[in-house]
Formats: sequence, C-alpha cells, structure tokens
Amino acid sequence: MIGARCVFRCFRALERFGDRVTGAAGPFFVAFAIALTGTGTIAFFDIIAPSLNYKLISLPLCTLIAVNLHAHYYYVCIIPPGFVEDSPNEEGQSLLWAKRKQIPKREGGGGRVLAATRVGAVGARVTNAEVSKCRKCGRLRPERAHHCRICNRCVLKYDHHCPVRINQCVGLHNERHFVLFLIYLTLACFCVSILGWPFLLESLGITYSLMWPYHVPEVAFAMIYILAVVMFFAVGIMGGFHLRSVSRGETSVEAQDHETYRTRAKSRGETFVNSYDLGKRKNLELFFNIGEGGYPWYTLIIPLRIMPYTDGRYWARQAGLDRHAGVYEGEELTDEDDDGDDDIGVE
Repeated sequence: MIGARCVFRCFRALERFGDRVTGAAGPFFVAFAIALTGTGTIAFFDIIAPSLNYKLISLPLCTLIAVNLHAHYYYVCIIPPGFVEDSPNEEGQSLLWAKRKQIPKREGGGGRVLAATRVGAVGARVTNAEVSKCRKCGRLRPERAHHCRICNRCVLKYDHHCPVRINQCVGLHNERHFVLFLIYLTLACFCVSILGWPFLLESLGITYSLMWPYHVPEVAFAMIYILAVVMFFAVGIMGGFHLRSVSRGETSVEAQDHETYRTRAKSRGETFVNSYDLGKRKNLELFFNIGEGGYPWYTLIIPLRIMPYTDGRYWARQAGLDRHAGVYEGEELTDEDDDGDDDIGVE
C-alpha cells in the first residue's frame, strides 16, 4: 500500500495547493463578479428597460430585483459567516436592519429560548447543541460547526467555502443572504433572457437596424445576453439545490453526511431521521427567520439585515429527538484529517 499512500499524499498536496491558489485569487473573483453583475444591470436598464410595457409596474419590479441582487451579494461578501470563537452577534439599530416582531414569552419547559432566538414562537423545541473538540484547530465547537481548511477556522453551521463568488465561507450569519442572492440572480438572468432576445438579434445584425442607439456596445450586450442564459440554468440549479436542502433542514455538508447515515441505518433495518427537519414550511421559516416571533415577510423582498433564529449554540429539533434517529453515538462524521493517512489502509 506504499503506492496508494504516495498517491493519496500527492492528491492531498494538490488539494492544499488549489486551496491556496483559490484563496489568494478570491478578491479577483469577487471583483470580476461585481464587474459582470454591474455591467449586466447597466445593459438591462440602458437597452431593455425602455422598451418594457406597463412601466409603472414593470420598472419598479425590475429595479427591486436589481437592488436585491446587489444588496444580498454585498451582504454575503462582507458579513462573516460566524466563527466559533466569536462572541454572539447583536442586532443592529441602523436603517439597514429590519425590526423584529415582538417575541412572545414562553412558558413551561421543553428547551431554552435565548433573547436572540424565536423558535418557541413557531412551536418548535430548542435544545442545547452538543459540543466537541476540533481535531484541527483544537477549539471546542457546537454541533453543525465544521472546520474550513481554507479559512483554517471552525464555522458555525458551515455550509461550504465559496472562493469564486464571495471569497469566504457560507455559514450561520450569511447563508440567508447567499440563498437570496442566488434567487435574485436567477430572476435577473431570467428577465434578461426572456426580454432581451429581440435586442440580441439586433446586436448580431440578424434583424435590420440603421443604427444601435444605446450606450452599451452591441458585442458587449451579445456577450452579456449569452452569459445570462447560461447563468440562468447554472445558478437556477444551484439555487434549487440549496432551497431543497433548506426545506429539509440541512446544509450542503449535512446533506452528504445524511446520505451516509441513511445507508448505515438501512443496513441495520432502521430509519434515519434528521432531528433538525421540522417540515418544509417550518424549516423555511426558521432559515429566513420570518413568521410569528421572527421578522416580517417583506424582508424577503426588501434587502434588510436580520439576525438568524439562533446563535449557533442552540438548535430547534423534532419533538422527542435529542439527536438524529438511526445514528449511534460515535458514528457521527467529522472533518477529514488532512495531516494523516487515516483514509488509507496499510497492510
């Protein structure tokens, strides 16, 4: 198995090298994304918007999509995902922050509700998160936190590290903005794709036109239109995947882990149950922190900042479950150990 160990180490080295490259190039990727979205927005309002019917309705709707797109991208890039060593965030008081609905006082037992949480208001039970020690950084971390090998820190409710679009991790405090950014980017690309095709034909010279009376050059618009069509399908699929995970009460990392748990439970004749899954509606309410005791529904269409329903040390669970059903203690998957060869059997 010496050859297998060498191959394993080579792939590990290449993986770490790729992490360093993408981490260093992250700011350039972000600048490129800003340039593309900005150029696309300018092209839409310069070329497509003037031709829209029912401008009193269509223009405000298109403007709202554009504002949400850029605002949520700004938020997801500048708001830290939440690291285990950080103190719990506090709600801001500026105009960029939404005002929370009054949280009704909860009577009786069945879990703890902090000032920053509101799960009791939707009938869910809150339990303390189990704590474990990270094998890589040595910090104590609550469940659902994972170690990011690029940031080299443990992130609360870690979803994934995104070096190409936002140059940081997606976690507890910015995951909502990430999903809303994907949704509004998909809507924006859809609008360009549907409304812009006559101008694409004109820019390519397929339809007769004496002149191109717009500020954005023909070639630039044609490239933007093609990119918008491609992004509509690519980002739409990605956004659909994330919404599916949200509706199931899991992150991207947890979705992979849960498939392993289901296979193990099935092999024992048992059924795996995700204790965080409270049903699609409640999962979405908790993720976006809307509804009774949370924030108003209009925070989904007006890009205001809000707090998540928890600080990452307490989680809402199904009634009667303090952990996932079908998973025994010690079977939980942990972060891979990059420094060892535990994944390779040695004879």
